[in-house]
Amino acid sequence: MKMYKDLYRLIISAENLFAAWEVFKRDKRNKPDVAEFEQKVEQHIFQLRRDLRDKTYKHGPYYGFWVHDPKRRRIHKATVRDRVLHHAIFRIINPVFEPTFIPTSFSCRVGKGTHKGVESVRDMLRAESKNGAEQCWVLKCDIRKFFDSVNHSVLLGILKRRIKDEDAFGLLTKIVESYSTADGKGIPIGNLTSQMFANIYMGEFDHFVKHSLRVKRYARYTDDFVVVSRDKAYLESLLPPMREFLGEKLKLELHPQKVTVRKYRQGADFLGYVVLPYHTALRTRTKKRMFRKMAERAAAYHSGGISKAAFEGALSSYLGVLSHADAYDLSNDLRNRSCL
Repeated sequence: MKMYKDLYRLIISAENLFAAWEVFKRDKRNKPDVAEFEQKVEQHIFQLRRDLRDKTYKHGPYYGFWVHDPKRRRIHKATVRDRVLHHAIFRIINPVFEPTFIPTSFSCRVGKGTHKGVESVRDMLRAESKNGAEQCWVLKCDIRKFFDSVNHSVLLGILKRRIKDEDAFGLLTKIVESYSTADGKGIPIGNLTSQMFANIYMGEFDHFVKHSLRVKRYARYTDDFVVVSRDKAYLESLLPPMREFLGEKLKLELHPQKVTVRKYRQGADFLGYVVLPYHTALRTRTKKRMFRKMAERAAAYHSGGISKAAFEGALSSYLGVLSHADAYDLSNDLRNRSCL
């Protein structure tokens, strides 16, 4: 295993901090806190660098708020200064762990993402069923309260196996311990570093599934994962060792109401899409949310709350989602309802 010993210097370099700022500020300049930070950006960045260099940096508080997309979630947003640092850390630390991730881990990775995940599962299903000629089954699971349940000690133990730079590890410890839902548990959904930590944490499970259980067709996106096989009994037999590993090694548990084994022809529900033998549909709940949000944006545009460009950008985004499903009529319906 490759060890990394000179990371802190790279994280706190002015070049890295300013590069992190450039990435962070995209599409956020209309946010009051970001605009305020930008007015004295050099002063803020160099002060952050001095605090990091002098080891006086302290993570600030979080601002919590609720979102419904699609389910109700509590988001915790850090200050702009801390979020810039999160991006700076991500730029240096994520490449350390990226080579350890399996090809079918799709969350928060360059060249991956939701649509690539759905395409991969569709390819697995077609290959396993021989293009629908044979019966095929899909095991679908997710982790119960994943972000709230990530164990700090376990996460830091995984990080320490590769991060041998004491200063870098100390900074990561500050980020991990800046938030908790219970004693020594939880990472905030709103942090970019949390997406990285989620991949690192669940990467342990990925390798267990692929190398210890020797599962051939497996894909994961954050805490949602699927396994495809022609043997229903085989899929059911995977659940006990999966539960044991998650519980003993990662202090996690499968959501009891979200473990299903379904026939391919019933549809494989993954990341907002339903993959069927001869077409891919958008999940009904996803469709309803899409039309509701576009109606809200149309109302906001007509009342002057958002610009025409912002409205058209939202429409283009949703049409992009539909382009990955067999949804020609649905796309036309969305366009017609969104006419300005």
